[in-house]
Amino acid sequence: MTAQRHPDLRVIDCDLVVIGGGGAGLRAALAATVADPSLDIVLVSKVVPMRSHTVAAEGGAAAVLREDDSFEQHFEDTVSGGEWLCDQAAVEAFVAACPRELAQLERWGCPWSRRDDGRVQTRFFGGMRVQRTWFAADRTGFHMLHTLFQTSLRYPAIRRHDEFFCTNLLVDEHGLAGVLGIDIATGHPVLYRARAAVLATGGAGRVYAHNTNAGIVTGEGMALAARHGVALRDMEFVQWHPTALPGSGILITEGCRGEGGVLLNAEGRRYLEDYGLGPLEPWPRPRAMELGPRDRLSQAFWHEDRAGRTITTAQGNAVLLDLRHLGPRRLAERLPMISEVARRFLGIDPVTAPIPVRPAVHYTMGGVATDLDGSTTLPGLYAAGECASAGIHGANRLGSNSLAELLVFGRAAGEAAAVRARSAPRPGEALAAEARACMAPWYAMLEAAPAAERPRVATLRNAMHAAMEDGVGIYRDAEGMARACEALAGLRAAYRDGVALDDRSLAFNTEWLSAIELGHSLQLAEVMAHAALARRESRGAHQRLDAWRARDDAGFLVHSLAWCAADGPPRIEHAPVKLTRSVPRERVYGGAGERVALD
Repeated sequence: MTAQRHPDLRVIDCDLVVIGGGGAGLRAALAATVADPSLDIVLVSKVVPMRSHTVAAEGGAAAVLREDDSFEQHFEDTVSGGEWLCDQAAVEAFVAACPRELAQLERWGCPWSRRDDGRVQTRFFGGMRVQRTWFAADRTGFHMLHTLFQTSLRYPAIRRHDEFFCTNLLVDEHGLAGVLGIDIATGHPVLYRARAAVLATGGAGRVYAHNTNAGIVTGEGMALAARHGVALRDMEFVQWHPTALPGSGILITEGCRGEGGVLLNAEGRRYLEDYGLGPLEPWPRPRAMELGPRDRLSQAFWHEDRAGRTITTAQGNAVLLDLRHLGPRRLAERLPMISEVARRFLGIDPVTAPIPVRPAVHYTMGGVATDLDGSTTLPGLYAAGECASAGIHGANRLGSNSLAELLVFGRAAGEAAAVRARSAPRPGEALAAEARACMAPWYAMLEAAPAAERPRVATLRNAMHAAMEDGVGIYRDAEGMARACEALAGLRAAYRDGVALDDRSLAFNTEWLSAIELGHSLQLAEVMAHAALARRESRGAHQRLDAWRARDDAGFLVHSLAWCAADGPPRIEHAPVKLTRSVPRERVYGGAGERVALD
């Protein structure tokens, strides 16, 4: 390598590294510094924290608040919504901690929407039997993230490294010993020698073409853990949000339906009653229809589309989200951002016209397998937020549980990591040599001679999208999933042989960083496809059209566990789900009525 291509390694010693500057990462850093103010904490983010994907969350965060609610009801809604694939002890701990965490945000200054009497306002969300979702208009994620970010500025022990891209984890005989990254502004490598690290890198929704996720949500945190022998749990369960804008995937919050919005097919009919989601109970206690869970609503769209009862738009088929009956005052108060999105991107005023919507990939329900304190099987490595799987979402996450999750488990991971950072041995000097060896393949990408036969990043990424959309979609069958597995294996092999890069510079080389991200994404896509093929049943967001159309509690009330290989398919095993008091039963929403089977 030339001197330009072999920049010096910068070594930074600290106690704890938090990878990711979104809600989970900021909450973990805050928890760690409060637990032990003497700790030197580095918060590493590939974007400025206020550009993290948490900022895009709109609808709200779930926690028991009202007199007609209880921890038991939140527990039951979550466990049944996850089709009994949730670890129930984890759910019990989660629902009990949610009010404390949202109240803490209140004390830190989060501007929750209010009732007339000054109490925090709540709204309905899909699959929840009462108004449990705290919200700040339809900018909840923005206000939560802003509150966490401004609070973090009070603690000088949290050093922020914005626009640094983490590429590797380093281990020694004691466990995690460091994190290797790239300074995006210069392209130079940085080694963070630390005794603990928290992964808070978000999900992997960008392995699909049509998604609601920011461009940064490429899943590298999960892949980094997997490459050190940490299992990925329940990766076959990918959530489609039922209301996104066709083409762009821009999210139209579930809060629209929580405020009373309705979904209409091309015939102008509220079609969800046909799918076991109705009839609607009298307001203000709607139990189903548009407030059914996300998996059921997305599957219902799939059927309506194939029956020819959707409308045609330039960006794809859609149904209509009608908010007109809410009136201009309520829309301005509760859904101002959605109203602006509709006007700006569609030229539609929701006061006078419905919004075309269709499902898009939204959330990765699986992730790095963790205990309740965020710990993984690699000593010193913790995970929280969407990149982690603490076992609370099961086969289908209920909307608004995720914003509460990143607070509850971000805090738990930060506190546990602080204990580890105080007690573990400090990494040795030899780690720098290992870091330089790990960086060599990334810099080799920049030096590889141009070759016509090398695929471009965009070519491989588009092929990955096609394989996942075709074989691992809302509905699946063995043939399609096997086809996806084969295609993804070929794409990973092509990637290992090298990709063509036009930009050979070091500073702000987004093409290079996209190439590194792609390697992680391809690995996760392959895990998703193989885990889906191995689950021979239909449950929640994993629905099959072949011989396994029914839920099989006898054979598959189990978590999938995937162990990754460097140059081959993942190994898939299964482990029992931990039940406590909720026995699996039929999952029913709404009242009785004629039903169309979702198969």
